[in-house]
Amino acid sequence: MGALAALAVPLASACSPGFDESPDPLGPLLRAAETDAAGAKALGAEGEAVATARTAHAAALKTEVDRLNRPKPDQPGPAATPPPSSLDGLKERLAAAREQAEGLVPTLPRYRAGMVASVAAGCAALQQSSEKLGRGDEAGAVEVPAGVQLGGEAAEAVQQALAAEHAAIWVYGLVSAYLPAAFGGAVSRGTAEHVKRRDVCERMLSAAGQTPTGPEAAYVPPRPVTEANSAMELVATAESDASAAWLGVVDRTDDAALRTTALNALIGSARRGTAWRAEFGAKPVAIAMPGQSV
Repeated sequence: MGALAALAVPLASACSPGFDESPDPLGPLLRAAETDAAGAKALGAEGEAVATARTAHAAALKTEVDRLNRPKPDQPGPAATPPPSSLDGLKERLAAAREQAEGLVPTLPRYRAGMVASVAAGCAALQQSSEKLGRGDEAGAVEVPAGVQLGGEAAEAVQQALAAEHAAIWVYGLVSAYLPAAFGGAVSRGTAEHVKRRDVCERMLSAAGQTPTGPEAAYVPPRPVTEANSAMELVATAESDASAAWLGVVDRTDDAALRTTALNALIGSARRGTAWRAEFGAKPVAIAMPGQSV
């Protein structure tokens, strides 16, 4: 009997479900995306862009939630939130979802933080895509995080972000020759933001004893720039590249402050990229998961 009793504990352990049965922090974000997608679909053409993007968010989140959590079909779920029934309702829901996702990014494991950061940036891009969705707030400050320990793969990710910033500064300089004078303010603001980010990257790397990557003498656009539309498309591409680089920083650090800096940079590029995509008529205007490889 003593031997059998001694075996009881490891036997019980061996029969554990193997799933994390605690509430998943991504659960509320998933349910919000599903609800928003359903409400946006019901609005028809007016909600089409939001429905498409929020459906993509829900799919990405569900894959991750299902991966770590056993389905519980016999357990009652939380009370369902009614889907938004108007564009004003969608505007409020997008703002709430973005805030919720931004709040989660500093605390999640790496493999989840990047995905949630992309969802937050996708909500910000949707806000920027239409006055009816409120345009949303600007991203937070991109600044040198206090006390950050930059080394290894995090340092390499910041080097890649720096390279993307050098390229973006060059692109804004190039396109100024092809854009009407009315775009001068947008070009100046975009250039200033990327210069600031470049400086932040260089300061972080220098403080860590790393040599910051310098700019190339010139860059080769994916397509020739010949007039205003191709110039706008190139700027949008540069912002997309910056989004991917900063998402790479989120993916490769556990430092909460550095993640916040990278998230703010990602959201800023997602919003600017959306504004430029709207100018040359890109479809969709807002990229659902900015920074993610297509």
